Amino acid sequence: MAHASNVVQCEGPDSPHAFDIVPLQPRNGTLDAKCPICRGHGQWNTEIDLVSFRCKRAVCDYCLGAGWIETGDDPVGHPDIVMTPDGYPKWVVAYDPRRDPEQLPTETAPAL
Repeated sequence: MAHASNVVQCEGPDSPHAFDIVPLQPRNGTLDAKCPICRGHGQWNTEIDLVSFRCKRAVCDYCLGAGWIETGDDPVGHPDIVMTPDGYPKWVVAYDPRRDPEQLPTETAPAL
């Protein structure tokens, strides 16, 4: 049996319903500031049903879903998979340097 629905497409983090039912990511102490793109959520809705609140989400490419970014010179850790010498995959934490200021986004998401 079909149910009522009101599906809304969100074009990005600037869409009105992009952050409906998306919680803020907790700050774990290693990152310094909220991401200027996702404003601390780490993801946003790409499609949401405003009746049942079922949704499809996209992960923020800028903060890698953490919701927080590094503002100092510390390397930023992110989950990665490497192959062991035996040929099996293994989860590790890979560290990359912080993005340079010229790589920072030029537009920020509006405040709620």
